[in-house]
Amino acid sequence: MSSIDQSGSFTLGNLKVKRLGYGAMQLAGPGVFGPPKDHETALTVLREAIASGVDHIDTSDFYGPHVTNRLIREALHPYRDDLVIVTKIGARRGADASWLPAFSADELKQAVHDNLSNLQLEVLDVVNLRVMINPHHPTEGSIEAPLTALAELKRQGLVRHIGLSNVTRSQIAEGRRITEIVCVQNLYNLAQRTDDALVDELERDGIAYVPFFPLGGFTPLQSSALSDVAARLNATPMQVALAWLLQRAPNILLIPGTSSPAHLKQNIAAAELKLPEDAIAELDRIASTSHA
Repeated sequence: MSSIDQSGSFTLGNLKVKRLGYGAMQLAGPGVFGPPKDHETALTVLREAIASGVDHIDTSDFYGPHVTNRLIREALHPYRDDLVIVTKIGARRGADASWLPAFSADELKQAVHDNLSNLQLEVLDVVNLRVMINPHHPTEGSIEAPLTALAELKRQGLVRHIGLSNVTRSQIAEGRRITEIVCVQNLYNLAQRTDDALVDELERDGIAYVPFFPLGGFTPLQSSALSDVAARLNATPMQVALAWLLQRAPNILLIPGTSSPAHLKQNIAAAELKLPEDAIAELDRIASTSHA
């Protein structure tokens, strides 16, 4: 069971991490495809993230493909003992940069081995099963077959812990009947709050919720409201959006991504930004205009 302590860290299974991590997706080329625009800057961002206290990184071998994992290995291997690397499987990239399902037992097994090889690891700390019934949003359908295949790889000792991504509440329930689920990764932010009740349910059960796209899906009006609050607090909109998520629930872990050392510093500083109650109330009103 995952658990929360009072220091602001969170335990994924038996792996304690700080609540603000780093997402490596943006280190790949445009469209998360091909090599980075600046190889050395990509390595610098990874090293500075760790030097700044980040202790968990979110990645996948289908970013690039293979690009972000190889950058992580080049920048950080041999890894610090306290570094947790979370990866995901369930998709592959087409030659045209499309995102395609890769859900068979053989594809999942190959994906785990590819992640192990490109990260130069013997076991993966956490593997999220990315559900691709609809790649754009959670869609009902059984995940028993692919999750059973991933659970077998865990039983073999290649994976320590399992999470789910792009899933519905019923899929999470189905998954928990098959194996322990330590985290759920879905779209959630100030404006896109479809998972509000789910966040609270997972908190009660000690399961991490990892939102992606903290500024995704905002209307111009919503963005303007966020910018107004940020200006009043002498912060950036991204910092305010991240701080709101950290204050939303103690089981929320953040993995903001960037390919810029300057933006990395800004994102990390968001962990120290405490939003006053009036700002939270104003930010909560942003969701009332959302069509999520």
